[in-house]
Amino acid sequence: MSSLWVRAALRGLLCSPLDLGPSLCARANSGGYPWPRERTLVAVKPDGVQRRLVGDVIRRFERRGYKLVGMKMLQAPECVLAQHYKDLRTKPFYPALISYMRSGPVVAMVWEGPDVVCASRAMIGHTDSAAAAPGTIRGDFSMHISRNVIHASDSVEGAQREIQLWFQSSELLDWPDLHSPAHPA
Repeated sequence: MSSLWVRAALRGLLCSPLDLGPSLCARANSGGYPWPRERTLVAVKPDGVQRRLVGDVIRRFERRGYKLVGMKMLQAPECVLAQHYKDLRTKPFYPALISYMRSGPVVAMVWEGPDVVCASRAMIGHTDSAAAAPGTIRGDFSMHISRNVIHASDSVEGAQREIQLWFQSSELLDWPDLHSPAHPA
C-alpha cells in the first residue's frame, strides 16, 4: 500500500491534478487494478516512421509495463490535424507543421496503464530536442524541434479528446493483461 501512496505523491509533484474522465478510466471486472487505468495517445510522427523508430518507441512503452490497446498507421487527414493542433492555429509555424505532419505516414497508438499520461510525457522528453534529456525518446532520437519524432497527450482531458479524434471506439481493444499485478504469475 505504501508504494501506491508514494506513486500518488510523486504524481502530485510531477503532474498537475487530473480529473479522470469515465472513458479513460477503465476498470477490470474481476480482480482488477487497484488504481484507475488511464489511456493516452502516442503518435510517431513522419520523421520517426521514416527513420524506422516505431519499434523503439513501442519497446520503451512495453518495457515500462504499459498496455497497447490501439494502433494504426495512416496518412493523417488534414481535418484531423486541424483539430489536433487547433490551439496552434495562430502560430507562425502552423502551416509548416501541418505540411510536415502530412508529409508521410504517422503511427498512432493508444497506451493504457496507471499514470500513463504523465509518465509518457516524461518518457518522450522536452519538445525542443536541444533541451530533451538523454534517455528520453526525443533526447535519444530527435534532431530538431520541428522533427521531434513523437507526440504524446499532455493531460488526461487532452488524451480523451485526441483519442476520440484519431480512433473510433471499435478500434480500441480491452484485453486481459496477464502480466499486470491483477494476474500474478
